[in-house]
Order: sequence, then C-alpha cells, then structure tokens
Amino acid sequence: MLTPLFDYSNLILLILRFILGSIMLYYGLPKIRDLKSNAKDFERMGYKPGMAFGTLSAATEFFGGLGILFGVLAWLPALGFAGEMILGVVYKVTKTNKPFSDWSYDLLCLALCLIILAFGTGTYALMHPVY
Repeated sequence: MLTPLFDYSNLILLILRFILGSIMLYYGLPKIRDLKSNAKDFERMGYKPGMAFGTLSAATEFFGGLGILFGVLAWLPALGFAGEMILGVVYKVTKTNKPFSDWSYDLLCLALCLIILAFGTGTYALMHPVY
C-alpha cells in the first residue's frame, strides 16, 4: 500500500531540502563571517583547537547548506550535519544537562539529514541520481 503523498515524494524532498538547507545557511553564515569568534565559542565548549572545529562546523553548515539547498552531492553535507547534530545532542545532554526542549531541535535536524541520506535529493536537484 502506498502512502497518501507517495506521488509527491520528489516535491516533498525538494521542500525538505529547502528547509534543511535554509537552516544550515542561517546558522552557518554568521560562523563564516566571524571565524575567530566562532573558534572562541568552540574553545569555551571544550573543543580544541577551536579554530579547526569552528571552521569545520562553519564550512559544513554554510557550504553544506548550499549543497543541500541545490541538491549537489547533498549526501555529503547531510552526513556532516548529522554528525554535528549528534555531537550537539551529546554535548547538551552530558555537559550542560539541558532539558529535552533544548536539544529536540537537534534531533529534528538529524532526522531531516537521515531522510536525505536514505532517500536522496529527488528529481528536483541539480545532481540527482539516475537509476
């Protein structure tokens, strides 16, 4: 039995990519603009060297956001961002003891990344797989 929106799966993947790519760009742009401040933030969280971790995070979010938005090798930034979200959940749960409401957003972003990793970008992408 097909799901009710199966015929629109490519459109839904486009919407999903737009949402996830926009989120990544939103959080990645300030990090790219000020790598030194971003590095200090990572140092404060205990990730050393902060410049390396901060730059990797900024590049993953900004350039990966573009890749996901346009559907260009989207599996790679989805994998990187999924890793970031897993680290974010682990950090928030173990180091800061934050409540579920503070890290549930990270889980939602992780879920979006997993959908892209499992189902690809759909046909409305600049680089969609041909089977």
